[in-house]
Amino acid sequence: MPKKRVAVFVSGGGTNLQVLLDAQANGTLTSGEIALVIASKPGVFALERAAKAGVPSFAVSRKELGLAEFEQRSLALLEEHNIDFIVTAGFLTILSEDFVRRYPNKIINVHPALIPAFCGQGFYGLRVHEAALERGVKLTGATVHFVNEVCDGGPIIAQKAVEVLPGDTPETLQRRVMEQAEWLLLPQALELVCTD
Repeated sequence: MPKKRVAVFVSGGGTNLQVLLDAQANGTLTSGEIALVIASKPGVFALERAAKAGVPSFAVSRKELGLAEFEQRSLALLEEHNIDFIVTAGFLTILSEDFVRRYPNKIINVHPALIPAFCGQGFYGLRVHEAALERGVKLTGATVHFVNEVCDGGPIIAQKAVEVLPGDTPETLQRRVMEQAEWLLLPQALELVCTD
């Protein structure tokens, strides 16, 4: 069976992209291949990661173009590269309903909390971990879910809990959630959806 062609949308350093590239290289990800990287801003390190791995990559500036034009240019790239699935990984743009409807159950996202906790509009990056610490939760984690028209509202594919430790800062908690949950779940979830 041919591998599913996957595009990864990024906005920054691309640590989750690197995890997927490594999973492809070490045989954890066998049913999908990273075939395209789209960055929402130029000059981010994720583009260097893609180039090093020989994956076609493009910067499509969300800030300069606005959402509608960003999505139009991205859709053209997705079609040009025959993309089957999209992964939003550290991607700081909420895609429009129209865009999401073009790829039903074909876009997955990793979120650094156990949805439905600490999710939705405004919950991204360190803000998620700050909220978890402010609330005093003992467990947090990560969720991989399908993207639909509701921010962080699509069906859950996989979750993994991570313990919150005394003395945690948002930064230490973020790092532990990435290492113990996000980086394990994302390749597994992508493999799962690509084999369906």
